[in-house]
Amino acid sequence: MRLQDKKALVTGTSRGIGRAISSRFIAEGAHVWGISMNEPADLAERLAASGGRLHWVCADLGDLEKVEALIEGLIKDAGGFDILVNNAGITRDNLSFRMPLADFQKVLDVNVSAPFIIARTVGRSMIRERCGSIINMASVVGIHGNGGQANYAAAKAGVIGFTKSLAQEAAPRGVRVNAIAPGFIATDMTNAMTGEAKEKTVSLIPLKRMGSPDDIARTALFLASDESSYITGQVLPVDGGMFM
Repeated sequence: MRLQDKKALVTGTSRGIGRAISSRFIAEGAHVWGISMNEPADLAERLAASGGRLHWVCADLGDLEKVEALIEGLIKDAGGFDILVNNAGITRDNLSFRMPLADFQKVLDVNVSAPFIIARTVGRSMIRERCGSIINMASVVGIHGNGGQANYAAAKAGVIGFTKSLAQEAAPRGVRVNAIAPGFIATDMTNAMTGEAKEKTVSLIPLKRMGSPDDIARTALFLASDESSYITGQVLPVDGGMFM
């Protein structure tokens, strides 16, 4: 129970990585406030299974004008958060020369601007308490780039940049800020790939398998817990050695 009675805010919790993180945090004793754009079909079962430790909000984090007020309301409802995981994200893949500006901007809004607003808002209350852990979900694409994902790569590179900057600002006040950079993880995003494309990608991974959402959840648990109390400003690739 490494997060016993801690309060965590996790975005993008309806499925995939966000779902795995929220489930693991609850199993470790945390109360989780989850945000997603849509309510999952099994929400009632998840709420019941959590023993009252899961609290759910449906919201569009792409509506930037409403994000800060939403988060301030959740902070008031929870009485403050010990942990923040900025996980929600979208893709709008296309070649740069064919990409509409609206698709570029939308990915930046959801993947970097919203996490910045949320981290800034939650971070203020953490600073007053002089403790807390902020975890931003980046990507190996934000480090290495990827053809057809200029918008996504730009957004995740932005997440890395603001993670390191916020870590420098918050460290003297006892707040840690780190990022996780997932590699090829089995989620709805990767399930849309053809079998041939998956095989080709897996062949480039030294561990010879796709990652699972729980691989990311265990890393998030480490960064959220006191086990990482002397770690801040870092980007941890969880990619099976793909880019070593």
